[in-house]
Amino acid sequence: MEYKIIDEDDLIRLDKYLIKKMNMSRNKIQEMIKENLILVNDKKTKNSYVLKPNDEVKIVGTLKEVTNAKPEKMDLNILYEDSDLMVINKPSGMVVHPSFGHFTNTLVNGLLAHTESLSSNNGDIRPGIVHRIDKDTSGLLVIAKNNETHNLLAKQLKDKTLSRIYVALVKGRINYDSLTIDAPIARDTSNRKKMCVNENGKDAVTHVKVLERYKNASLVECKLETGRTHQIRVHMAYIGHPIINDPVYSSGKKASDFGQMLHAKEIGFIHPRTNKYMSFSCDVPDEFKIINEKYKSE
Repeated sequence: MEYKIIDEDDLIRLDKYLIKKMNMSRNKIQEMIKENLILVNDKKTKNSYVLKPNDEVKIVGTLKEVTNAKPEKMDLNILYEDSDLMVINKPSGMVVHPSFGHFTNTLVNGLLAHTESLSSNNGDIRPGIVHRIDKDTSGLLVIAKNNETHNLLAKQLKDKTLSRIYVALVKGRINYDSLTIDAPIARDTSNRKKMCVNENGKDAVTHVKVLERYKNASLVECKLETGRTHQIRVHMAYIGHPIINDPVYSSGKKASDFGQMLHAKEIGFIHPRTNKYMSFSCDVPDEFKIINEKYKSE
């Protein structure tokens, strides 16, 4: 379904325009925009976008397609599981939850096949999902199996007491042993698929420690103090050391078809029921090791 904006419809907010055209509630329209099921000029957008003459509004999917995720049997790499939560090592290339273009083969599809106990705080779209990592980022995620656990884990995220440490291979030789990147992040207004450092953005802090230096690359550890979309990818590109193989924030030839060289290697939190601190770690994927060795040997 497509709509072409003419003069009489310009200067109207996108959500208000579609409420009139589609005869749907504002909440449903806004949820569709949030899930990227509604595009303007083939780009992701916001509810508050003000339409202009000749804009093309396209409906590319329905909430039913996203929310009716089907269980799919998968070989999930589960590091820990009890009646309240799970800790999973997600492979690079797997989308966390259904969205436009990814209605199947997501982690949520696998979780639905594994257990009937998943939190519903994020509705039918993200059952059990407390936090996310990008499709082509590998590593650890904690999954909530009930709403009480979800709320308490989400509070730890907000209070910055849920620890997340990543390892990344970045371009160039970093001369510092450690540094803190404190630079606010916002959506890139010229490219809705990207984020960027912007003084009007949300606070974003990443602590970086250099693990190894090579001739043309550095292996670093990144500890998140905040959790903005694409935070490590944006911050490393901002200081001139983009993550190798990053298709969005790094230019030049890719080292391989493997995703960006970013791995969530450690996670730590207080268990909501036992009140005991738990921490988990997992090694980088074999593909990561191969590419890292290539740069190490140069």
